[in-house]
Amino acid sequence: MDEHAGLPPRPVIGVLHPGAMGAALGAALKPVAGAVIWAAAGRSNATSKRAELADLVGVPDLAALAARSHVIVSICPPHAAVDVAEQVAAALADRPERPIYVDANAVSPETVRRIGTVLGAENVVDGAVIGPPAWEAGHTVLLLSGAHAATVAELFSGSPFEARVLGPDLGSASALKACYAMQSKAMPAVWLAVAAAARGYGVQDALGDLLARDGVDLAAVLDKLSAQAGPKAWRWVGEMEEAGDTMAGVGVPDGFSRAAAEMYRRMAQEHPADS
Repeated sequence: MDEHAGLPPRPVIGVLHPGAMGAALGAALKPVAGAVIWAAAGRSNATSKRAELADLVGVPDLAALAARSHVIVSICPPHAAVDVAEQVAAALADRPERPIYVDANAVSPETVRRIGTVLGAENVVDGAVIGPPAWEAGHTVLLLSGAHAATVAELFSGSPFEARVLGPDLGSASALKACYAMQSKAMPAVWLAVAAAARGYGVQDALGDLLARDGVDLAAVLDKLSAQAGPKAWRWVGEMEEAGDTMAGVGVPDGFSRAAAEMYRRMAQEHPADS
């Protein structure tokens, strides 16, 4: 392990919070951790059940988690990433030794750097997950960048998450995640916009007939997208907004991302949330 990280052989790792992805991350870290803990205060019964199934150890609140953890993993909706970091910073105010803070959220490089100002850039690792919650190898990649990215990658060695270190710069992992999300989430949202416009003009059936000539089954495309994105659409709104910030940060037009965010916002109104 990175000798400068100051981690003990079996560190205590805190997860904020064990949703579907957080529970999978926590379970993946159990073989190398002295304990994987989570903060129970204010969390739902569903979260508690996921943490129990993943065999994570509950502590009373965020203050208790911050006091014990050598590594803290933040995995939350994109819009909450900075707020969670600020809560952790407040909880760490009287602790001289700072843990490694892994921000594993779908945010922009600018947001990650802001989190670095809150917690100290030298303590923050930029993380980004590509793929589903990983319970078996071969499906999910964990991108990492920052001063202690290699240390965090080693914690995931042999786990279902394939950890890839992109370098020492905060923002590299989030930038790559945003670029990937443009094709995995923004491009499919074009079909939502096309179908909505066709419905508005009363030509959806005629459009379906024309697309069928090109080998495209519009109804099947929309059904598949609804099944994949519907319950997660509320999260994808924030991710697409952050992707827009990522594009704008290097002078690339961000309208694609903003439009995708709006289409997922509309979809979210029709689907129950999946936490």
